[in-house]
Amino acid sequence: MSTHQHRLRGEDLTLAYDSRTITRDLGIEIPDGSFTVIIGPNACGKSTLLRALARMLKPRSGSVYLDGERIQSLPSKEVARRLGLLPQTASAPDGITVADLVARGRFPHQKLLRQWSRDDERAVDAAMAATHVDQLADRTVDELSGGQRQRVWIAMALAQETPILLLDEPTTYLDIAHQIEVLDLCAQLHEEQQRTLVAVLHDLNHACRYATHLVALKEGRLMAQGAPADVVTAGLIEEVFGLPCVVIDDPETGTPLVVPRARARRDATDALSV
Repeated sequence: MSTHQHRLRGEDLTLAYDSRTITRDLGIEIPDGSFTVIIGPNACGKSTLLRALARMLKPRSGSVYLDGERIQSLPSKEVARRLGLLPQTASAPDGITVADLVARGRFPHQKLLRQWSRDDERAVDAAMAATHVDQLADRTVDELSGGQRQRVWIAMALAQETPILLLDEPTTYLDIAHQIEVLDLCAQLHEEQQRTLVAVLHDLNHACRYATHLVALKEGRLMAQGAPADVVTAGLIEEVFGLPCVVIDDPETGTPLVVPRARARRDATDALSV
């Protein structure tokens, strides 16, 4: 039996906001080098769990471990050198240019009296090239499209040069073309740079297509985890989401494709079960 412990994991996590408990005694391990996607219905604890993994929310009990150390015990800059976060609602200062925003990703690497270095310049240039925003360097962030802005935020996170990147609903408010653009970028970063990515997504079929590892939550409980092809079944989707469906192979990728049952078919099925 392997004794390997992954770089990012949570043990016995009870997460709460004031008197409202979101998860209780939840354990999770993020496989190293994976593109892990957390799925589940609204208010099931997806973003709450991501915030705890990023040290944005202190567990009521239990611990998050980063490289074998309790994440709460690590200095903030040390965490930021190992783990990057793209929050769900990121806002840029008015009038800031793309290049200046991406450069802010270098803050964890700055020391009190250290000047901007060649390493900083290289990291920013590489992040902007990887996300295809280098041609937008001198434009202000607030004049960009939603898809462009999201790529700029990802570039800032990449400039941190962290081996682990967390993304909280990175496709929210984007149209379908920009959703695919952002997810294709995430998949490319995962494959080419061997980064560990953890994302919260609402779209099941996007999750199945892009994830190498799925985590399904319901009411703060871990319902299933593993490769999409191993865990996504019609039974699981109905149990977690309450959605009658069939699961077929995606004709483009061969990954699971969730097809909701038509209303007439659902009505007939319900009638037979009475």
